[in-house]
Amino acid sequence: MLIDVVEIQKILPHRFPFLLVDRITALTPGESIEGFKNITIGEQIFQGHFPDHPIYPGVMIIEGMAQAGGVLAFKSMDEEKQEDTKEKVVYFMSIDNAKFRSPVKPGDQLVYKLNVLKHRGNIWVLDAKAYVDDKLVAEAELKAMIVDK
Repeated sequence: MLIDVVEIQKILPHRFPFLLVDRITALTPGESIEGFKNITIGEQIFQGHFPDHPIYPGVMIIEGMAQAGGVLAFKSMDEEKQEDTKEKVVYFMSIDNAKFRSPVKPGDQLVYKLNVLKHRGNIWVLDAKAYVDDKLVAEAELKAMIVDK
């Protein structure tokens, strides 16, 4: 299932400069999601991180994976409940075992791959990984909850 940025903005509340998913390229509701963000030198974050040696911050990679996880959680809801997403939001509860393996730089395409480890009610536990050119650059276990706004 391909989801473009216009549709992503209908699912997530995030907007530029904090919308960190450009496209969803694969989605199996209740199981997994893949998507990406193109990293460009025009990212505002590079004005300070670091001007002479731009490195995309690990915290932004985690946030991008979390946003992809939010799309997965919302798209995994029953069809009739998906209509209510404007009244709901995904809150992340914990980030465990975060590891950063390699720097991400302007010009990279950051690919997010998340798999559901556990889902019960409105709680989701996700295995999240980020890649550049098929090389693992970051990983974490994310726990999230869908709540009313």
